[in-house]
Amino acid sequence: MSKFKIPKSIIPNTATCLNIFSGFLSIIFASKGEFHLAALFIFIATFFDLIDGLLARATKTASPFGVELDSLADVISFGLAPAFLIYQAHFIKYDFWGIVLSSSVLIFGALRLARFNVQVEDIKIKQDFNGLPIPISALTLASFVLFYYNGVNIVKPFNYFLLPSVVALSLLMVSKIRYNTLPKMKYLKLLTKFSVYATAIVLLVLVYLTNGEAFFYMIIFHILFGLLRHLYFVLFNNSKLKMANK
Repeated sequence: MSKFKIPKSIIPNTATCLNIFSGFLSIIFASKGEFHLAALFIFIATFFDLIDGLLARATKTASPFGVELDSLADVISFGLAPAFLIYQAHFIKYDFWGIVLSSSVLIFGALRLARFNVQVEDIKIKQDFNGLPIPISALTLASFVLFYYNGVNIVKPFNYFLLPSVVALSLLMVSKIRYNTLPKMKYLKLLTKFSVYATAIVLLVLVYLTNGEAFFYMIIFHILFGLLRHLYFVLFNNSKLKMANK
């Protein structure tokens, strides 16, 4: 009689399922008007999204099944949950157009994930992202609500930035702008490792001193850095091409 053996893949897949569960809880709390808790569970979902990939690589169980499950989890936690959150917290007052605006986060996020899945060549190698990653979009909106919702509405003047932010995030997700993955520390030189750790410590201190609010601006900086870098390379390469054709 063969012994029952639990596959190692259950470890990262459990983390992915906890990601899904966190997204579901976010939707539940948003439906009850508890928007700060709803935003917080999007952060918790992000934590599980980070560790499921680490666990898959640590247990050497990365697989196409895991990739698909992770994308399904991301649609719920980083597409549906933030879309429903911002609809309930702000866009509900715009009726039909509020639904359309909120749903763009979900729809464009799903398109971005579908494109990512068909472009993955080696599931064991984490390449740079083509377009803004959907968790970054979700964290931006969750941070917006977490830090600038006063229990009644989005506080002024931040409420004026929410609509263009939703449009921009939606378009950036399906853009071809490159966003870097986190660096693998074992491949970095000692001085570079020290710089990364020192920067991380400084950023954590800033987040602590500002009661978390600095995190929102760090995300905005990350988004803008990728966009401005893309514009720079487009302009620079076009200038070089024109010079070469003269």
